[in-house]
This record gives sequence, structure tokens and C-alpha cells, in this order.
Amino acid sequence: MDVVATPQRVSAYGQHRPPTLVDRFGVWLGDRAVHRSADFRGARFADFGCGFNAETARTYLPVARSALLLDLALADDLKRHPKVTAIEASILEALPDLEDESLDVIMCLSVLEHLWEPEEALRHFRRILAPSGVAILNVPNWLGKAFLELAAFRLRVSTAEEIEDHKAYYDPRDLWPMLVRAGFKPSMIRCHRHKFGLNTAAVCRVPEAPTDY
Repeated sequence: MDVVATPQRVSAYGQHRPPTLVDRFGVWLGDRAVHRSADFRGARFADFGCGFNAETARTYLPVARSALLLDLALADDLKRHPKVTAIEASILEALPDLEDESLDVIMCLSVLEHLWEPEEALRHFRRILAPSGVAILNVPNWLGKAFLELAAFRLRVSTAEEIEDHKAYYDPRDLWPMLVRAGFKPSMIRCHRHKFGLNTAAVCRVPEAPTDY
């Protein structure tokens, strides 16, 4: 029997069409959670799978020390920004080349569900976070699956191409053990439902560096 290759994603979110109102509302809810979870002042932060226009990351550029923005394609003004390191590649291609403990804040919002090997990405997130760093994650859960498919495929008020690209959905009980296997300590993980119970959010912190006396 012939093996059919899985089509690979070739464009970034928002590259060829603007987000719908439903998509924008979901992004707004996610942005509120990010704002509550991390201090970007003077931080070296990354947004993995940031989207073509990196709208969430743009909010923090004025106060951050630097930003690493990664997606398959990025807007030209982002690539010219003096604080931005722009990487146009897939996440799993780029992560191995990033230095250990080189970031203070990682955002990965509505991205893990698009990856065939999400745990590999999570292991790299733990590796590249500096002491006292934080990773902020968001994924749709199994309850959200029904809503997303209704909105995209039947009501057509959300972007169908994004939902067609989903590989998995994650309740807290699915995501939490993946974070532990990636190297985050259970005491430093906060994993819960949000966005009206349709998504799973996780905030994973790295302990402070030990102090020598």
C-alpha cells in the first residue's frame, strides 16, 4: 500500500487573509492571560508561532529588551525592527539552534495543536528558558474542538484552514504530564481551563538560579 505524505503547512497565521472577528476575540482573551502571567519589562522574550503580524508580540516590544519571533513568514517591518530577531522557519527546525537559558519569557499560543511532535518543542522550551523564566502556553481542548469545528466548518465565522491543520487537542490532564516529561517541575506548573472552558492554558516557571554563599 502506498504511503500518502501529510501536507506540510506553508504559510503563517494571518499571512494571506485577516483573522475573523471570532479569531480576534480568541486572541484578545489569550492576550489577557499573557499580560497576567509575565513581566516583559527588560525581558528577552520569544513568540513561537507568532503569526505573520505577531500582534501579541508587538504589544511588548516597547518595554522588552529583545524579541525572538518565529513563524513560517513574518511581516517586513518586524524583520527590520531593531529589537527583533526574526526566524522564518518551522518551530522544530529552529529550536535546536537556540542557546540554553537564553530567554526570559516564552509564548506559544494556539500552536502545539499544529505540531506532530509537541513534546520535543516543550523540551526545548525548558532548555532555553533562563532561571526565573516562564513559558506561557495555550491550546484548544476537547470541548473546544466541537466549538472550533462548528465555527469553522458550518458557521464559517472562523478560519477553516487553521482547524484543518490541528493534530491534537489537550485537556489539562493531557498537557500537564507532557510538561513534566519536558522537565518542568510539578510545583512550578499552573495548568487550567480558560476561554470559557474551551482552551487549556499553562504557565510553567523555572526556578531561580541557586545563590552561592
